[in-house]
Amino acid sequence: MKIYSCENSRSLRPLWTAEEMGLDYKLELLPFPPRVFQKDYLDINILGTVPYLTDGKVKLTESVAMCQYMVKKYGPTDLEVAPNEEDYPNYLNWLFHADATLTFPQTVVLRYKFQEPGVADGAIEGYSRWFVSRLKLLESSLEGKEYLCSNRFTIADICVSYAIHLANNLEIHQALKPNIKRWSDKLFEREAFKKALTIK
Repeated sequence: MKIYSCENSRSLRPLWTAEEMGLDYKLELLPFPPRVFQKDYLDINILGTVPYLTDGKVKLTESVAMCQYMVKKYGPTDLEVAPNEEDYPNYLNWLFHADATLTFPQTVVLRYKFQEPGVADGAIEGYSRWFVSRLKLLESSLEGKEYLCSNRFTIADICVSYAIHLANNLEIHQALKPNIKRWSDKLFEREAFKKALTIK
């Protein structure tokens, strides 16, 4: 299995999952954005995006799908919530929520804060507020809970908490609501997270 990555990208999700599971993988670290600074990468991944995972004939472009693939292919593991568990629908919803609801507005902030500074300063503030407003479900769902699903750490926690890690990097401090901060602080102390974060 090979994972193509850039520092501080959504690659953190599959790298963290692989580290939690103790999986063997090769890492190819690319400059960001690779489609600009390493054009031959487009011959490997036509989208030029990261992460990108290959495993034999398998080719995946979506970070959450990579996490799901690993727990299914290389499990069983407690990182997965099974269909016969009560929290399975909730688990599925969080996996899709991670990107469709949470990280989408953050990508706009990332673009105009770091890649094209000064081009659209209003977008930074507006999309930061939009992201924070989308945290209502997460904050309320974590009330009295240590993890998102089935009273244990799963890839739902990995996939959703990436948005909080990114919010820290983007300095969206309003995201650190009490329950979210308590939950994410604990997750980010995990050894597999720390290793995934520092892999070079």
